Amino acid sequence: MSAASHTRRAGIVSALLAASLALVPSTAAHADGIRAKQWALEAMHTREAWQTTKGKGVTVAVLDTGVEDDHPDLVGNVLEGKDMVGFGAGRGDRAWARHGTAMAGIIAGHGHGYANGDGVLGIAPEAKILPVRVILEDGDSSRGKARNTRGNALAEGIRWAADHGADVINLSLGDDSKSAHPEPAEDEAVQYALQKGVSVIASAGNGGEKGDHISYPAAYPGVIAATAVDRYGTRASFSTRRWYATVAAPGDDVVIADPDHKYYEGWGTSAAAAFVSGAVALVKAAHPDLTPAQVKKLLEETARDAPVGGRDDSRGYGFVDPAAALKAAARLDPQGLKSAAYGDRYFGSGPDAPETDDDTADWAAPLAGSVGGVLLVMAVVLWRGRRERYDGF
Repeated sequence: MSAASHTRRAGIVSALLAASLALVPSTAAHADGIRAKQWALEAMHTREAWQTTKGKGVTVAVLDTGVEDDHPDLVGNVLEGKDMVGFGAGRGDRAWARHGTAMAGIIAGHGHGYANGDGVLGIAPEAKILPVRVILEDGDSSRGKARNTRGNALAEGIRWAADHGADVINLSLGDDSKSAHPEPAEDEAVQYALQKGVSVIASAGNGGEKGDHISYPAAYPGVIAATAVDRYGTRASFSTRRWYATVAAPGDDVVIADPDHKYYEGWGTSAAAAFVSGAVALVKAAHPDLTPAQVKKLLEETARDAPVGGRDDSRGYGFVDPAAALKAAARLDPQGLKSAAYGDRYFGSGPDAPETDDDTADWAAPLAGSVGGVLLVMAVVLWRGRRERYDGF
């Protein structure tokens, strides 16, 4: 890859899947504030899933920006990782670990404070996070400088994670520009991880309003690609619609932790991928011998609110349901399936028209009844401080 080409790709990947963040003042970070706003916990049936496991014994590699290991919602859950970039902002700088910390919190946040009642609670709160820095934050002053680029950081990071104990790899990143194309080194790294029994989850892309361009690494064979829906189960307008969509997950009005120890609301398929990675962590904790192909098929077969016809490009096979996946996993033979490889171009039934019938999810009714409470929280937040917008999620 030429220096100019790599510069372009590094800039795109580091900025990709951007979303807007709204500041939630730290004074609102209490169990009846932050926790109540985590609608994904109810939507994903986490309480039911946690009766079986909370992810103990599973390591999720977060290939992203840095991850703040001493954040109160993550302390004790973050392992020593690897910096594949080697330049830019340093550890301790906010511009070093915003996006990565947010994704780690969604996956394995354990909250903090009295009885861990405050802060962000992740889908697999007892899982470990293996941070691998492969991209720069949007606010990093080193972005876009040719002399500071490093080739194949993502591919190297995937291989490193697979070789250093990762059971799951979360890729809340990608290139969904008009010029996006597969990179052989990245593809080979994904296949390497799959062959080692590591499930790979990636964001489907945020190009739903910009042409639905194919996003990589989401489109590589064997990857579990996550699309985004809102709290009513409707496809988020920004979520890319493509043939590789596997399952949908929360991606709108998502509460995330930040290195500044405040909490933000964001949107993006970055978050959706992190939620799916948390679900996979739960499945792997209870059934560690399942292959990546089995885990992917399991999520597809147990997804809720399946589109008409079984799947579509907007939400894949439906909304991810870790509780249902855990129940079904006990019936699978660990040796029955192999990791996905190249063959047909499409996953599932192939591409469909952009227009889809987005049915309301089965959690819409109970949540609709509590909209007043949600709006009340928002009203308090807006009254206490102006909502800050930040393009970095």
